[in-house]
Amino acid sequence: MITPPAYTDSSGAPSASALGGLPGQRIVLGADRPMPLDGGGQLGPFTVAYQTYGTLNADKSNAVLVCHALTGDQYVADRHPITGKPGWWEMLVGPGKPVDTDRFFVICSNVIGGCMGSTGPHDVNPATGQPYAIDFPVITIGDMVRAQALLIDALGIDQLFCVIGGSMGGMQVLQWAVAYPERVFAAVPIATAARHSAQNIAFHEVGRQAIMADPEWRDGAYQQAGTNPARGLAVARMAAHITYLSEAALHRKFGRNLQSRQAITFGFDADFQVESYLRHQGASFVDRFDANSYLYITRAMDYFDLAAEHGGQLAQAFRVGGKGTSVRFCLASFSSDWLFPTSESRAVVHALNAVAANVSFVEIETDKGHDAFLLDEPEFHQVMRGFINGCADHRGLKRRA
Repeated sequence: MITPPAYTDSSGAPSASALGGLPGQRIVLGADRPMPLDGGGQLGPFTVAYQTYGTLNADKSNAVLVCHALTGDQYVADRHPITGKPGWWEMLVGPGKPVDTDRFFVICSNVIGGCMGSTGPHDVNPATGQPYAIDFPVITIGDMVRAQALLIDALGIDQLFCVIGGSMGGMQVLQWAVAYPERVFAAVPIATAARHSAQNIAFHEVGRQAIMADPEWRDGAYQQAGTNPARGLAVARMAAHITYLSEAALHRKFGRNLQSRQAITFGFDADFQVESYLRHQGASFVDRFDANSYLYITRAMDYFDLAAEHGGQLAQAFRVGGKGTSVRFCLASFSSDWLFPTSESRAVVHALNAVAANVSFVEIETDKGHDAFLLDEPEFHQVMRGFINGCADHRGLKRRA
């Protein structure tokens, strides 16, 4: 378990001052004109932390925006500064990979409300001089994308060649295609949905309640109190992590194997390997994530519903000026993903078909569950490479020499 002191405060939680030392790029946005929020009110000035890979071409037509999932961050293709682990999508993003950084200029930003450099509840509220904590405004997927659009504006990019992401990242991709269709040439939503299901909202609520039930949460003001609701956050992570896997994957990896013992102990230690694994997942998560950020980001996912502003008709969300969207889509799902099952992706495909959009779809056969989009899935990577290169060729972007 790696916990570099440079990135944590006295309680062990990521701190605003410590996070200022994270590597990468930052930009302050909304200083002259605060950004409006879906929940009312506004935010500004605020900081967005981001990473870039590759080179932006002369006409700025090769930019790819990668959107991260709930517990992801901007370190998509380089070593994480806190955990020391490789980038969370380094199998997909890099030189010669499906998102080829020798061909494309890749951007990945930490979402607002996050805890890896972008403004979130751990940051100081200028009105009080104290951390926002739960006085931070509740944000939505739409707000996250609005902040990303301001970043893209600041980089001088009029249209993104491609927006790609999985899970919550896929929600952002869909939001981009609906809110800014003229600014997106191709969209790749992976293992995602056009709205969060009741089951997924329920799992998120269990996690939030675990955090808020921890006495060290202190009604959200744990930074001021010098505490950290690490136990509650660890339990939230454990519960969520189960949903990222499949029963088959859990059985294959662990079965009922015991952990470093020959017999059960008739107690409550981690007798089984799967128990030890989940405890490790929970303990390591609290080293790199802020508890209040977890509350805010899960809530943003819960509120996501693309059809809500279109009379409940998802197809209407993809109409632009009475016509179907010009964005080219490729959707991917995984057969064993019960968090965002294939039926959710098919619903988006059907809506796109209803407006005669350019859309392709693939379901990848795998027993790895929801997390398959982050793992070594050759067929998935082949599909991504084919779609992205095909779109790039159509747009006239040069291949690698």
